[in-house]
Amino acid sequence: MAATVEIVQPIVSELVTNARKYASGPTLLRLRVTGAVVRVELWDSNPVVPTAKAHDAERIGQHGLEIVRALAQTVTVERTPLGKRITAYIALTTATT
Repeated sequence: MAATVEIVQPIVSELVTNARKYASGPTLLRLRVTGAVVRVELWDSNPVVPTAKAHDAERIGQHGLEIVRALAQTVTVERTPLGKRITAYIALTTATT
């Protein structure tokens, strides 16, 4: 379980940081455990769908979506009537760190 927490924490941090930076309106974060999967859902008021930039080791910043995609098993982005929803799915693990 500790390994899962170490994966979920940076995903939540990146999603919330980006929502605070790019969305001017309300943001909603929801974490749910269903079976052996943690689902991190973030809704924000910015309708722009984020895109991961090409890998560039020299670039400072703007790696949020790259980080989320690297850590989660699956990431989906959907436009909603009031903005967008980003969902990251992370497998629960029983390994200890």
